[in-house]
Amino acid sequence: MPWFEGLSALGETIPREMYAELRDSSAYLGDAEGMQARLAEDGYLFLRGALDPEAVLAARREVFGRLEAVGEIAPPAMEGIATGTSQREALHPDLAAFWQSVCEGPALRRVTHSGRMLELMEQVLGAPVRPFDFLWMRVMAPGRASAFHYDHVYMNRGSERLHTVWTPLDKVPLEEGPILVMEGSHRWEDVISQYRGFDVDMDKSRPGHVTMEPVTYARQRGCRLLSADFQPGDLLVMSMFLLHGSLDNLSKQGRARLSCDTRYQPAADPIDMRWMGAPPLGHGGG
Repeated sequence: MPWFEGLSALGETIPREMYAELRDSSAYLGDAEGMQARLAEDGYLFLRGALDPEAVLAARREVFGRLEAVGEIAPPAMEGIATGTSQREALHPDLAAFWQSVCEGPALRRVTHSGRMLELMEQVLGAPVRPFDFLWMRVMAPGRASAFHYDHVYMNRGSERLHTVWTPLDKVPLEEGPILVMEGSHRWEDVISQYRGFDVDMDKSRPGHVTMEPVTYARQRGCRLLSADFQPGDLLVMSMFLLHGSLDNLSKQGRARLSCDTRYQPAADPIDMRWMGAPPLGHGGG
């Protein structure tokens, strides 16, 4: 199992005994009932080779090519080396329009909104699916990480059968900060009850993410932290109530971790309109 000393999340070192690898469910690919049962059991599906690796790498080339053009990624773009500088604002005064154009690139959308991805999610959900138009692109430079949260609080005005897919757009070894999951957190009803129905756009009295440091929180709950080395074509499907964040990006080469979060639901269900349209409104209409 991949591991190295100094593995951390939000600056907290993860003890060896608190880390484990995500359970691989790739054997269930093509088996709708098997995937549904494993998703209910684990709160996630870790699927290796679910997508076409060449299509994934084409999406990476497209996204990082755009960021190389604004000076944020050093050439060659496919290496993904963050420069720490940016000409984005000078070259694209409408920053929202620029980022929307990056997130709606045709190579990226071929991965997230067509083909294998939709076929997979139709099997997982047991129905024709509809993805959100909005796509959450994550470009995580060295030193950065994501806070732990349940997705429900950010997108709970539609289907109760909404699911997230976390897709790395290249290989993402542990040291580059892939997704990190709190084992068994989809069954923590005492915690889930604090977030169920909470809408971050309606209630500003508290944050939507967990404020306690992740290792401290996992130790308090007596659970392990789960991740893996990811390859192009791998992905993670999650329910809305699986507590997750990311490892710190500790790349010594300065590589930015590139991934995206997309959401899928049964097409017949009501949908959260904040995340639909051209452009979607998003949080606060921004």
